[in-house]
Amino acid sequence: MKKTLLLCAACSGMLWCANEAKAQDSAVIVEETVVATENVECKTHYAPSSWRDNWYIQLGAGIQSPFVENKMDKGDDSRHLTAVYNLGVGRWISPYLGFRFSAYYGSIHWNQGNMNRAKVANLNVDFMWDMFNSISGYNPKRVFSIVPYIGLGGSFVYDYKAPEANISNSHGKTKNNQWLLPVSAGLQLRFRLSNYVDFFAEGRAQFYGDNYNNTAYGKPIDINISAIGGFTFYFTGSKFDSYNPCDYVGYINNLNNQVNDLRGALATSTAALAAAEAQLPCPEVPEAVAQEVTVEAPLLSTVRFKINSAYVSSEEMVNVYNMAEWLKANPGTNVVVRGYADEDTGTAEYNLKLSERRAKAVADILVNDYGVSSDRLIIEAAGSAVQPYDTNDWNRIVIFAQPE
Repeated sequence: MKKTLLLCAACSGMLWCANEAKAQDSAVIVEETVVATENVECKTHYAPSSWRDNWYIQLGAGIQSPFVENKMDKGDDSRHLTAVYNLGVGRWISPYLGFRFSAYYGSIHWNQGNMNRAKVANLNVDFMWDMFNSISGYNPKRVFSIVPYIGLGGSFVYDYKAPEANISNSHGKTKNNQWLLPVSAGLQLRFRLSNYVDFFAEGRAQFYGDNYNNTAYGKPIDINISAIGGFTFYFTGSKFDSYNPCDYVGYINNLNNQVNDLRGALATSTAALAAAEAQLPCPEVPEAVAQEVTVEAPLLSTVRFKINSAYVSSEEMVNVYNMAEWLKANPGTNVVVRGYADEDTGTAEYNLKLSERRAKAVADILVNDYGVSSDRLIIEAAGSAVQPYDTNDWNRIVIFAQPE
């Protein structure tokens, strides 16, 4: 059966005419974008160039004296100064803050009616603040600086020679040595000699519990005062990288201006392009041509069967499904369901009935499973009188054909 359809061709040139009508009323709007800059403090920041920078070693010597309880049996409250030696290693992590490990060694003497002695080894971790750099700004060539610091440490006091000691160990005997944990505070005066060498003089007060001199008596705190001087040697000198956020403001503003210039050029180019498009002629639209289309039933669909069988296998159901979908898409079209049998099997009379059963089996699936109207199916049995294919086994089939 042939069916005539009218196909209408849409012309894309109509869009050009629509653009021409709108071009006169349209305007190109390009917004100017301003890059916002955050207000920042115009302050120079410093950081070491490398982890190797600003390390130093410190060598010094001086005097110290313990401030502990004195029993004035003989009326002698004099303080006795002894030598102390110092070795330190530290680093400035910024022009304002630093740290160091500082070791001290010496002996202490104090009077409790008779002279008492002990030896002290001490290690401190000091946290240092450069006052002048913090207040007046970083100056690597500053000649004089004041550096307050605080510290935590550990002291090993040993070889006590203190007849009146009264602190005992776990065995009930007077201690001959002990570990102590003092806190300390001090002030360093630093004099720059070169980029690699400083001279320093500093005083430190270390605060202990009431056991520094191995005697618990009187005030709850014992204090050791020391004053030392020496030299500081920097491995790489004083090196800090600096930057100021305000140094980049001019650069950012320049980039901002360039962006706005480019946006202005884009606006000009866009306007020129719109004007050129408005002057393009409207192409002619050809008339729609009616075309006669003939819809034919596809002959590609076949359903194969096994020998002496009218059962539609699951492998062949896809071909029945495809024909059902085609019939639904073409509701005005009928189709012939024609069954065949191979001539090498059975008699002509038997094969005619077998081909009919095959055609009816396919038609029943179309009607019952896929809802195709039986009025649209023409069932024919060709038997084995006609062999569509030269290969014998291929003729055990049902073929869908267009009605003549």
